[in-house]
Amino acid sequence: MSDWLPSLNALRAFEAVSRHLSYRLAADELCVSPAAVKQLVAKLEAALGAQLLKRSGRGLVLTASGLAGRDELAQGFRHVEAAARRLRATAGRRRLIVSVEPSFATAWLVPRLDRFRAENADVDVLIDSSLQIVDLDRGSVDVAVRFGGKRASGLVTRRLFDEELCAFCSPALASGRYGIKTVDDLERVTLLHWDLANLEWAENTRRWMGWKPWLESVGAVHVQPRSELRFSDYNLAVQAAIAGQGVVLGSAPIFRSLVAARLLINPFPDKVITDIGYDLVTTQSALRKAEVVSFSDWITRAAATDG
Repeated sequence: MSDWLPSLNALRAFEAVSRHLSYRLAADELCVSPAAVKQLVAKLEAALGAQLLKRSGRGLVLTASGLAGRDELAQGFRHVEAAARRLRATAGRRRLIVSVEPSFATAWLVPRLDRFRAENADVDVLIDSSLQIVDLDRGSVDVAVRFGGKRASGLVTRRLFDEELCAFCSPALASGRYGIKTVDDLERVTLLHWDLANLEWAENTRRWMGWKPWLESVGAVHVQPRSELRFSDYNLAVQAAIAGQGVVLGSAPIFRSLVAARLLINPFPDKVITDIGYDLVTTQSALRKAEVVSFSDWITRAAATDG
């Protein structure tokens, strides 16, 4: 704070007197004696080298100097009061920042997040939805959910789901003229791809299985799709599948809510369980925060019970 700035108590006293034009009423507002208010105003006038108030009959009036600063001073204290109210409103609240891959956030985490918030009403949650692999040892992120991430020393990791990769499409597409009932029926529809080839994120993870290795794994290497549609954003591929534009590969645990809502179905039982999955990752230092422990325990339970 600048050395020349007068005492805030003195400024507050003058601001109150300037509104009431009365030492007594200002004193009542500030819960001090009229003599104390008068002394504070006198100290302010001495510090400024200007008279701010003068007697007029039995009352007080503002001088030109007093009028010059009255309105801005009043506005300044209104801002201070508003800031104090905001500080009081957030007192005792905690903040949790979660870094999460966008498709997991959309399909699984966000639909369930109200449960965590109901159990932890004093925690404000910020979902940082990005394909970027954040450095948990630096910055403000407390915890991350990573898909296929490489294990890193110094991090605390919990497996949420093993990858169970299945084919999904809309109910309308499955029951339409092509009638998707077996893996061989994929020859008659469009396969929707998530193309990670040009994404830096993919270089920091173990590779996600695409359609070609998936078909090989289920013994359907002979299947040649009618057409293909590629996306760099996996959420767009999922939305295309919901819209009936083709068939997308997806994780059965993550898509459970979409299946329950009848937005997607798994038209045949073929699946591939890979060596990757969704992991909860944090640091030892972050686990010293109660909100990080609460979130870690909650998401682990949620993954086990309805993932």
